[in-house]
Amino acid sequence: MKYFINSCLLLVCYLFASASCGTPKNNFSGSTNPIITGAERSDFYLPLLKDKKVGIVTNQTGIIRGSNDATVSIVDYLISNKIAVHKIFAPEHGFRGTADAGEHIVDGKDTKTGLPIISLYGNNKKPKPEQLVGIDVMVFDLQDVGVRFYTYISSLHYIMEACAENNIPLFVMDRPNPNGAIVDGPMLEKEYTSFVGMHPIPLLHGMTIGEYARMINGEKWLKNGVQCDLKVIHCLNYKRDMPYELPVKPSPNLPNAQAVNLYASLCLFEGTNVSVGRGTEKQFQIYGSPFLPKSDFSFTPIPNFGAKEPVYKDQLCYGEDLTQIEKVKQLELKWLINAYNSTSDKSKFFNDFFTKLAGTKKLQQQIESGVSENEIRKSWEKGLNDFKKLREKYLIY
Repeated sequence: MKYFINSCLLLVCYLFASASCGTPKNNFSGSTNPIITGAERSDFYLPLLKDKKVGIVTNQTGIIRGSNDATVSIVDYLISNKIAVHKIFAPEHGFRGTADAGEHIVDGKDTKTGLPIISLYGNNKKPKPEQLVGIDVMVFDLQDVGVRFYTYISSLHYIMEACAENNIPLFVMDRPNPNGAIVDGPMLEKEYTSFVGMHPIPLLHGMTIGEYARMINGEKWLKNGVQCDLKVIHCLNYKRDMPYELPVKPSPNLPNAQAVNLYASLCLFEGTNVSVGRGTEKQFQIYGSPFLPKSDFSFTPIPNFGAKEPVYKDQLCYGEDLTQIEKVKQLELKWLINAYNSTSDKSKFFNDFFTKLAGTKKLQQQIESGVSENEIRKSWEKGLNDFKKLREKYLIY
């Protein structure tokens, strides 16, 4: 009953705020009616945070853009509006978004605000009860990219679970999905659940992070079926099929819109002996390895921002440059299949991480057996259709 009442109150507030929102605007979509992200709807949520001790899960993507195009961190924005921010919780890559993928992040203190930073990566993916003491409400503001193995939605799961178990309301500041309405790829099978795939969804889910939070809650995917006191601060003027280019890198190795668009397709290479360009300036826009045939395109990974020890450091890799191809509108398998078929030793192509990324053993088996891309896609159809029906009740836009 409490969950129902809170949802009704949120709806009333949402309708009021939609009618009279004087918050900062952006024009990331190029639309004549610019998209207003959840974080930019401050007229709506600031009164709800007043006189509360706030914990916030965010990083460099949690920004607000004003009418003069200046950006400010949501942490700084809340503090400037006299909201009592108590702690910052940082996901993979850290609060400032500078750590390598998978790098251990230690707890610390933000040098600008002096606020304590709690890492939500490594052995502390879920906040402990003692880390939540004194927090009245939690705010979640991270930019997702619409892909199952992008770990910000895994952090969302654990935050929701911790909030549910400790009776802390959660505000999710919604942001558009840069991969829009794409729903594609194999479904995750329960036995392959991991931090890079926690729920039975396809590889590309086609939802915003706010919609995804609603699905986690509604499907009772949290431990013991608990439900979080969830409030999604919706975007305004947003439709799922709108083009949306991110104003900042969502993580160190997704430097631009091309990388974000190709991420789902190329990240499967992380479960193989092929590099996706970490240690170059074209991360997730190229692929190659020393074991692929010599070609006109090659690269040599070296340590750089976001890749202190890249795969094949200082080794010449041959492969393909995808920086200029048109935007893909599905999960592309052709590059993965071509690389497997042309590698020098197929027995060394896949590693154990591939199954976690794919969420199933079937995809590797299909590729090794020479199943065509069309046939592989047909094997996904039932799972994708069932998922699309399931998600309908959680969609906002």
